[in-house]
Amino acid sequence: MHAQDKMSIKVDDIAAHEDVFTWTSTHSISGSKIRGFAVNQHEQKWYLTYAFESEKEKVSFLNQSLTGAAFLMKGQETELPLPAHEYGFDMHTYLKSHGAQGMLTVISMKQVLQPEGVTGWIAKQRFQMEKHIELHFPLSLQPETKALLLGSRDDVDPQESRAYQILGITHLFAISGLHVAFLTFIFYQSLLRLSIRKEVAVWCLLICLPVYASLVGGAPSVWRAVGVVEILLLSRQFHMRVAIQDAFAISLLLYIYLQPGVLLQVGFQLSYVAAAVLLFSSPFLQAQSTVFKQSFWITFLCQIGVAPILLYHFYEISLSSFVVNLLFVPLFSVIILPINLMLFLFTFILPSLADILFILYEPLRMALTMFILKLASLPHQLWNPGKLSNWQMIVAFTGVVGTFFVLELQYSFKRLALTLGLPIIIIQGSLYFDSAIEVTFLNVGQGDATLIELPHRQGTILIDSGGLLRFDQSAWKQSGSPFEIGREVIVPFLKGRGIHTIDTFVWTHADSDHVEGAEEILEEMNVKEIHVTPGAITEDTLQQALQTALTKNIPVKEKMAGDGFRIGDSNFTYLSPQDTTYEGNNDSLVLYLKHELFTALFTGDLEQDGEENLLKSYAGIQNLMLLKAGHHGSNTSSSEAFLKRLQPRLTIFSAGQNNRYGHPSPDVIERFKDLHLPTLTTADVGSIHVRYNQQVMTVQTSYEKSIKKRDLSK
Repeated sequence: MHAQDKMSIKVDDIAAHEDVFTWTSTHSISGSKIRGFAVNQHEQKWYLTYAFESEKEKVSFLNQSLTGAAFLMKGQETELPLPAHEYGFDMHTYLKSHGAQGMLTVISMKQVLQPEGVTGWIAKQRFQMEKHIELHFPLSLQPETKALLLGSRDDVDPQESRAYQILGITHLFAISGLHVAFLTFIFYQSLLRLSIRKEVAVWCLLICLPVYASLVGGAPSVWRAVGVVEILLLSRQFHMRVAIQDAFAISLLLYIYLQPGVLLQVGFQLSYVAAAVLLFSSPFLQAQSTVFKQSFWITFLCQIGVAPILLYHFYEISLSSFVVNLLFVPLFSVIILPINLMLFLFTFILPSLADILFILYEPLRMALTMFILKLASLPHQLWNPGKLSNWQMIVAFTGVVGTFFVLELQYSFKRLALTLGLPIIIIQGSLYFDSAIEVTFLNVGQGDATLIELPHRQGTILIDSGGLLRFDQSAWKQSGSPFEIGREVIVPFLKGRGIHTIDTFVWTHADSDHVEGAEEILEEMNVKEIHVTPGAITEDTLQQALQTALTKNIPVKEKMAGDGFRIGDSNFTYLSPQDTTYEGNNDSLVLYLKHELFTALFTGDLEQDGEENLLKSYAGIQNLMLLKAGHHGSNTSSSEAFLKRLQPRLTIFSAGQNNRYGHPSPDVIERFKDLHLPTLTTADVGSIHVRYNQQVMTVQTSYEKSIKKRDLSK
């Protein structure tokens, strides 16, 4: 089905569903909605979304264990949202990785069955443990305790989570083989101390380990560790000798057989690859003479082994992780995990002592958090070559395999410079061979965000940053982690393109749908300077982003008509505004780009009066190659006189799907058709990529993979 046709399907045209659904453990309540996976009576898994009708209803859901609870639901199947761009979150892949049929928007929901059976009992215990932590632990310690003991990372502060990613220590907050081994050892030794026979203790482990895996959320890393231990214990019970490598392989095959979609899950890939690296490198690791050397090589091998996977999914890897993990792995494994376990037990048996220990431990843990945040703020800790292509993935894996061979065959460590250094040089160097100039109009909904990439990585210019038009909501409807267009749409695109530095960040004007995402971009990316229209910096919508810019010592420069700059063979000139009084849309910064025969005009929210002033002042601007239409295609812009003068060969409307303003206006669309001027709209085709190279303009969209070429020499 054609992309535009798919996006135009109405909910009323899609089949309605009424069935009994049972919630799985993968669900969350945020703001006014509950989202997650549920299984119907036909054993089909669906991703459900339900909006609470009242605060009372939300509270009732928050105060009960939903996993295993059955509800009679009425809803309609909804079309899967397409990714904003090729580096964005793909709902289709996400559902496939969890074995789900599709998405349902639930209209009504009535509980018909409480959680029951073993799974219901486990779910209730997990729920009660979460509530116990919330009741007895200090607020600052709750997210870490939930992550380490229950595998729940929903409450981890986004700033801290990003710091863990930069340092490459996110895995420490996931329950892994190390946690399972630690708890298994404690449990087994405790049974022996209670004078329980070894055979009985082993059978207790065999029964309790799957229960534990379910209790902590059943992440791939947990099931991998539990599966291997179960296979080894069972083989010994039946007097069979199964090598650990065979147990590992059996657990892998069983996991894939039971849940084929798990192959698409990043956690599964990272967990099994890291475990395989350590498992098959054990002779090399055991040959190390000191604990420090062994720790270093464990960290080194794990990081190198999973690096291609990290680059493929996240477009960057932490360089500091090779050193930082030497400190934090033993710190968390030997100190922080046991402390959290001990404090959790004390809140049951000695609550008064637990309160005293919290007074002592909380300041120390907060100091460690501040140290982590400070460490993560240091520059140049990430290598970001962008999403690897197929040939780059082959180069990366060749380097990894070559590194393992160098270590296995005990060659000189100098050869690591070849096996690691050469792939890095090839991958990074390939970015500089592209001689095209590329302009991308990002699909940010009802807003603007345009990226200009100059040939051979000479420079990057970002015009506006998108944003959401937020309206006042009741407190209970507000999400603890609201959607951020800058961090969740624009930054992933930049990283996917291998961009970590923005040379010029243009804020055309102060409307929220153009600048709300600016703060997140400034926090995530290196920005050299910001250009803003005169007078706009006093507007409320810019204050948070402006403060972030000042904190990071980024120059903020007011620009107006006549100002410009040149990078390589590309000339940039501002054509508007022509005065320093900021009055809104018609004072948008309008940027004109000329690169060889390629010309483009980016108009912000310029309206008809601003267009007339521009035509009077710049009579030479005509026969344009590319136009970003003013004000999202509103009927207050793109006047007939303006279009007749410019004669753009392609015009882009940046607008949100089904937006409340009706942008682009049907009258404006008709005006373009009458003048035989082609247009594209981000709401219809997603992000739009325009490339110019050797007098040929190539247009490609994220919803449609077809490529249209126009020879500009004609």
